[in-house]
Amino acid sequence: MNDPTCPQQPGGAPDDVPGGVPDGVPEFQTRDPGAREFWDERFERGFTPWDQAGVQPAFESFAQAHSAAAVLIPGCGNAWEARWLAERGRTVRAIDFAPSAVANARVALGDFADVVEEADFFTYEPPFAADWIFERAFLCALPKALRPHYAQRMAALLAPGALLAGFFFLGDTPKGPPFGISRTELDALLTPWFTLLDDQPVEGSLPVFVGRERWLTWQRNDMPAAPPPSSRT
Repeated sequence: MNDPTCPQQPGGAPDDVPGGVPDGVPEFQTRDPGAREFWDERFERGFTPWDQAGVQPAFESFAQAHSAAAVLIPGCGNAWEARWLAERGRTVRAIDFAPSAVANARVALGDFADVVEEADFFTYEPPFAADWIFERAFLCALPKALRPHYAQRMAALLAPGALLAGFFFLGDTPKGPPFGISRTELDALLTPWFTLLDDQPVEGSLPVFVGRERWLTWQRNDMPAAPPPSSRT
């Protein structure tokens, strides 16, 4: 599960994509972004306008500054960042619950294919204690009802002092994906368990994110994580 965009939302509403839905957008069977099939169909057909097709400088800089961090990447999609880390001998796991995304990523990673797993973030247990969970087009891919689950699961996976850092898509949007989130809501969502350490502008965003991404670094505090939700929905 990675991120944006379907020609219509459940019930037939168009996506909230800057500039509207572009010509040539294929028709899809699945309209529910909370469903595995939604993302699997898009990766299978190569419709991934959220895919950077590489690693952004902000990621490289942060990764180099935290060179000993073991990294978990949820909603990894084509897993460019996982490849970058694995090639440098870093401890990393990248997960996605869309089989086509995982298959694509494993082919691209070649000798490092085993760092990519098909899994649901909300139930996944990584094989190591993550020092950094990388956020990239994952929160904004989730239906809004799953946001509290996202925060609770992040808190459960990270020990005090560990980091949740990456690209956050800000500004509330009525439709999606991508589902933007207001800064006020994001702060309320994360501050029970995290302290904001850094907030930086982002250059070189893709059209679906341009002008609304920030690189945010959150540090896990010592507040105990909430019990896991009984359902992902």
